[in-house]
Amino acid sequence: MNETGKVRAGEAAPKGIPFYLPQGNECALFEHAWRNRLPLLIKGPTGCGKTRFVAHMAARLGRPLITVACHDDLTAADLVGRHLIGDGVTYWADGPLTRAVREGGICYLDEVVEARKDTTVVLHPLTDDRRILPIERTGEVLEAPPEFMLVVSYNPGYQNLLKGLKPSTRQRFVAIRLGFPPPELERRIVAHEGGVDEALAGRLVQLGQALRNLTEHDLEEGASTRLLVYAARLVASGVHLREACQVALVESLTDDEDTVSALAEVVDAVLGA
Repeated sequence: MNETGKVRAGEAAPKGIPFYLPQGNECALFEHAWRNRLPLLIKGPTGCGKTRFVAHMAARLGRPLITVACHDDLTAADLVGRHLIGDGVTYWADGPLTRAVREGGICYLDEVVEARKDTTVVLHPLTDDRRILPIERTGEVLEAPPEFMLVVSYNPGYQNLLKGLKPSTRQRFVAIRLGFPPPELERRIVAHEGGVDEALAGRLVQLGQALRNLTEHDLEEGASTRLLVYAARLVASGVHLREACQVALVESLTDDEDTVSALAEVVDAVLGA
């Protein structure tokens, strides 16, 4: 078999809708939550498709998507908005959350547990029956239109006592748990997104499963579907399979030299020395 495997495979998404293959009934559940004006929390490991899932559903529902990558320094003003000075005048600039409410869009807070707890409190009025966003600095109170939806996500594997959703926040959301796709589905995803044939995609998926099953090494997480796609794209562009797996999988998973060597042995064992 040619290891460049440049035949595209998988199902094409409808025009204008990002490609996504459902793992179960998550698409229907997302739509039910949107129609019932319920905020949604998506849990799952890094690189399993949470962000792609939200983009797919936003396009499918015909709603604008505004994404916020949460971090330690994210403030309530970053979400809601602030007064700015320009050309000698002061003016108000909406933040991403406010824009989504005004436009009736979907606001997606990625890795919401990375944000400070005093910041996420600003979400509370939008995530109960009130569905309002008070803007204290202007005195305005926005009422979310029926089309607006708040979606948040996080990786449960990174939770600890310092980083986690407060119960008062968590219990305002309905929740969906995503994992890595089953092998047959993941093979189709890697083939389509990586631009390789399904035979090569299957070998990469087999390797990904082997890396995820490692228990004797201190890996925070195993190889994600995203990393398998990266490896496939490198192979499709002409990089040798072994080297593509080294740079896209092994070196991306750890900095420890002993663990790198151990993972490289797994690559050799799965792909053949």
